[in-house]
Amino acid sequence: MTGTTRDRATNLSLRIFGILVLLFLFAPLLVILVYSFNSGRLLGAWEGFGVNAYQTAFSSPDILHAVGVSLRSSVVATLFATLLGSALGVAIGVRTGTVVSVIVGVLALVLVTPEIVQAVSLMPWLTSLSVDWGIAPLNDGILRLAIGHSLFATAVVSFLVRGRVRALDPALTEAAEDLYASRWNSFRQILLPQLAPAIGAGALMAFTLSLDNTIISAFVQTTGNTPWPVYVLSSLRSGLRPELAAMAAVMLIATLALLALAAAVLARGGSASSTARALVGSE
Repeated sequence: MTGTTRDRATNLSLRIFGILVLLFLFAPLLVILVYSFNSGRLLGAWEGFGVNAYQTAFSSPDILHAVGVSLRSSVVATLFATLLGSALGVAIGVRTGTVVSVIVGVLALVLVTPEIVQAVSLMPWLTSLSVDWGIAPLNDGILRLAIGHSLFATAVVSFLVRGRVRALDPALTEAAEDLYASRWNSFRQILLPQLAPAIGAGALMAFTLSLDNTIISAFVQTTGNTPWPVYVLSSLRSGLRPELAAMAAVMLIATLALLALAAAVLARGGSASSTARALVGSE
């Protein structure tokens, strides 16, 4: 076998393997999309093609309420994560030292800690703050969900912004200071515009992560504020209905669109490879 023939065989094998991996990853999603057009009463029993499930989903008060709770809590969680994560990302991006290393380690720990551990910790903590300490706003279900979701999302935003800061040319801010620009003007006119893509991408990812969160939501939710993922999970006891698959398909498409937009915004802000290297600390 010649070298050219061997290379062609290798490339063909890699393509086939890649296609099989994609099928493995996306086959369940394709099944949900197809069965969301099932006109039957149960998702698993195909009775014909139709859009009845979508009509039922968008006319169901319970489904719309659950989706509304998820959207409202995701917006608040995104605001928390974007503000806190951006500020923290800039701080640990422009500075070095032991304190910064500790902060980075804590943020990394948040990312790798199992969600079930975070959820079990959050439930008594929020209850204690609202009941024992008398912090009444924490009795609000939307706020509790937003706080729970924003912990993980804040770490994600922080690392994205930190990676972007470390990938920037420090000569830009140094030149601004040489021209007697104040630190605030240097940050506002030089640094912030270059950080905007990373902040925007982080906000979109934070919204997506909050929208799909199930474990933490199940622990910190309050009565009357059941988010969409928990509603779907509780509905499985009576069987998965086509209208649930229909709304899940809509949420899936929205999530994929947000992730694609986040990737496009992040790539637009500069070299994706340089940002990735900065994220892992190689720059």
